[in-house]
Amino acid sequence: MKNLLTLIILISLFSCKKVEKIQVDTIVINANIYTVNASFDKAQAFAVRDGKFLEIGRNSDIEEKYDSHNIIDADGQTIIPGFIDAHCHFLGLGYNQQQVNLVGTKSFEDVVDSVVAFQKRNKVDYIYGRGWDQNDWLVKEFPTKKKLDSLFPDTPVVLERIDGHAIVSNQAALNLGKVTADSKIDGGEVVLKDGKPTGVLIDNAESFVMEHWPKRNRADIANALVTAEKVCFKYGLTTVDDAGLDRKAIEIIDSLQRANILKIRIYAMISASKENLDYYLNKGIYKTDKLNVRSFKFYGDGALGSRGALLRKPYSDRPGHYGLLTTSLEAMDLAAQRIVNSKFQMNTHAIGDSANHTLLNIYNKVLKDKTDRRWRIEHAQIISPKDFDKFKNIIPSVQPTHATSDMYWAEERLGKERVKGAYPYQQLLKAYGKIALGTDFPVENISPFLTFHSAVARQDLEAYPPKGFQMENALSREETLKGMTIWAAYSNFEENEKGSIEVGKFADFIILDKNIMVIDNKEIPKVKVVKTFVNGVLQYEVPKIEEAKISEEQKK
Repeated sequence: MKNLLTLIILISLFSCKKVEKIQVDTIVINANIYTVNASFDKAQAFAVRDGKFLEIGRNSDIEEKYDSHNIIDADGQTIIPGFIDAHCHFLGLGYNQQQVNLVGTKSFEDVVDSVVAFQKRNKVDYIYGRGWDQNDWLVKEFPTKKKLDSLFPDTPVVLERIDGHAIVSNQAALNLGKVTADSKIDGGEVVLKDGKPTGVLIDNAESFVMEHWPKRNRADIANALVTAEKVCFKYGLTTVDDAGLDRKAIEIIDSLQRANILKIRIYAMISASKENLDYYLNKGIYKTDKLNVRSFKFYGDGALGSRGALLRKPYSDRPGHYGLLTTSLEAMDLAAQRIVNSKFQMNTHAIGDSANHTLLNIYNKVLKDKTDRRWRIEHAQIISPKDFDKFKNIIPSVQPTHATSDMYWAEERLGKERVKGAYPYQQLLKAYGKIALGTDFPVENISPFLTFHSAVARQDLEAYPPKGFQMENALSREETLKGMTIWAAYSNFEENEKGSIEVGKFADFIILDKNIMVIDNKEIPKVKVVKTFVNGVLQYEVPKIEEAKISEEQKK
């Protein structure tokens, strides 16, 4: 009896003893979590320690095992991995905040008015702007420099088309590069009218002026990077693939990240000059937790909107014109042969069916039996039917909003038959098995929700066309989310450290105000990011006034 009593007392003492919980940095509970793991599992909660996901599971699993001074009750809101933009111009976005914003202008008169207003406010010695698109104007023709010459006879003005593949310059700017009707360059065009320069320079011809444009200093670049980061965090972007950076910019990014001034993760594609190739192939891959330098960015052709995309047959709306090869075949072939002997990627801008055909042939010839080099075709907008099989070993990196921006006039450029091979995202996905999605901002709007909407609905914000644009090439919501997270990470060789909410990966995640996986298509562009986290640390939180509006909408 005495032994039994002792046993009962011991059991009682043991059962009353409180189990000590594991202390972690952050706990998230009551969430609708899309983990984007291999099984596309969902969860309710997770614990974060030292900037990484420690455990993911049900509320009871996490609450019983862990404790934290920072417990976030998501109250049923949707959580997904931080967005990865697989192709953008992050530094360019920062620069855009420092120059004339011409996005959305409806005529060249609008463009000129914006330039005049900018100069009144800033009184700069050189005026630079970006964002015009003649396809959005009533008169869909390239502008001329006449009005700019009259208003700014002595101040150089350069206004870049939204895609970066054409500029209109006034005479003061043309004088910098001594541009005349006789100026010629491979892969570029000086547009003439009545035998005289109109001021429009296409693709490589831009260099006539831009080589003489004042260079930005270190402070300009640093300010642009910090400014761009704020915008990106607002939209839930935790990693950005900057498609074309020079060595100076990359080194400034690294220094700002190491000083913890710049928090966003950056996959840097090195602008493929001979100098950069020589330097980085000798230096090798450079990788930190925030910066990954392991690819070169090439240009195969121009853009479809400026008729610089290289086509296999002439443009339907410009007989005899095939577009432009912006880098010679010999140069691309030699570069590919050099890069294949390193661990670097070769990522090449290719829009027209001829450019894609050419690059795919070069890639496949050089890669041969190398099956995990993950070389990328950036844009892959127009593909000949027989070329899809050539993507079996090549990653398609595409930007869905290009389809919904270009659909109004793409058929004019390409004709009824050829346009069927344009923006073929589902076919590209089937060819490779994965597809990396981005925006190409600031060429397109930065919002990942517009990317998501364009990929799934293939419509503009007014639900046009009613049945979607070539819906056979739409992506499912699951495919789209993967393309913006884990597949984008894969395209960067980073799938083991980010792109999904899994144990051991960086705690980069975002909280949304709506469930993007189930809401009506028309609601997708309206989704807002409530909070953005990098390494489990809050980097952006929706302003209180806006949060109150979101709360009211959710109640309704």
